[in-house]
Amino acid sequence: MYALVAAVAYVLQTWLIFPAGLIAFGPELPAGARRVELVIKDGEHVVLVRLPAGRSTAEPRSLLLGFGGNAWNADALALMLSQVFPEHEVAALHYRGYGPSSGRPSAAALFDDARRAYDHLAGEAEAGIVAVGLSVGAAVAVDLAATRPVQGIVLVTPFDSLKELAAHHYPWLPVRFLLRHRIETAETLRGLDVPAAIIMAESDGVVPATRSAPVREAARDLRKDIMIASGHNDLYGHPDFADALRSSVAAISVD
Repeated sequence: MYALVAAVAYVLQTWLIFPAGLIAFGPELPAGARRVELVIKDGEHVVLVRLPAGRSTAEPRSLLLGFGGNAWNADALALMLSQVFPEHEVAALHYRGYGPSSGRPSAAALFDDARRAYDHLAGEAEAGIVAVGLSVGAAVAVDLAATRPVQGIVLVTPFDSLKELAAHHYPWLPVRFLLRHRIETAETLRGLDVPAAIIMAESDGVVPATRSAPVREAARDLRKDIMIASGHNDLYGHPDFADALRSSVAAISVD
């Protein structure tokens, strides 16, 4: 029976980590929103949603490129960022396999598609790109910073290692040996000199402090470290969250 359960966990791990079928319908986007299809291979594509700045500024502002959690709709993420940062252009990536993007999700696919999104945007981002990652999206933001010159990264509820996080939640399974998806956020971040900000939830039952602490320790240039009294999933509705995001982006933008 134990071997059967382990085998089922091995087979279903992609769905458990990247539950594309659970993504809710996105909100109605404002006028000016654009969807860009980025071709990957074998006729597959990923969709990047772009929202223009809603407020003009004297100086150009960085473009905010968002990567959501494993059950986030990228339209909802883009709209949230646009509402918090009306003076910035915003983009968010629909992960591979997450409608309207096609294909099959994986850690490697998310990392690869993030670079593809960056390359599409970089020529138009006069003031640079700030990567904003939520939960598993924080790992995507860190990997992007390792391969592309981002202005900075904002990591919301990041975890240090997928295998260690999985081992925490499933101590009775040999998940370190079963996992096919490699996500080593702290290890990657440790080698980077990139401005970073981290926002955590004090009562996070999904990403415990033992799994977020190594990310803080790995950040060489940690500009902001914010703890909010909330849980993992209700963090985004907390009254302090928008201010935490704004101060994080502001801290990254200061040389």
